[in-house]
Amino acid sequence: MKSQARIPTGRISDPGYPQASNPEYTRHHPRWYRRHMPIFWWLRKFAYTKFILRELTSQPVMYATLFLLGKVWVLSRGPEAYEIFVQWLSHPAFLAFHALVLVGLLFHTVTWLNLTPKALVLRVAGRKVPGWAIVGAHYGAWLGLSGVILWILAGR
Repeated sequence: MKSQARIPTGRISDPGYPQASNPEYTRHHPRWYRRHMPIFWWLRKFAYTKFILRELTSQPVMYATLFLLGKVWVLSRGPEAYEIFVQWLSHPAFLAFHALVLVGLLFHTVTWLNLTPKALVLRVAGRKVPGWAIVGAHYGAWLGLSGVILWILAGR
């Protein structure tokens, strides 16, 4: 008599079922190995710390933008509202807070300008412009525009 090919029934005890030959078998995908990463991993290297601080200083940038929009809104409400706003800003707590915001803005600006040669690759007449020239042009534009703004605010 000819033997017939055995069709697995799908039961674990069935020899055709994978778990019968390997008790560790599971139908589910195995878990991936994930290396433990401490929460303060960025404190290990100064470059990582500077990167995280630059990312965190985007908050003062956002605050300065919203503050400027709020100031324009207060100006639209009239001179009395603006006087109240200026008195409110002269409080020592706000002055200290705005000094911290200024430090954050300066750090963000300096680190951002130092990154420009990596993000902006210029070629003139087929030759790459050196990084120091790009950074120098950006710093020059920043200082020049700051000078123009101070000149306008100082009353010419």
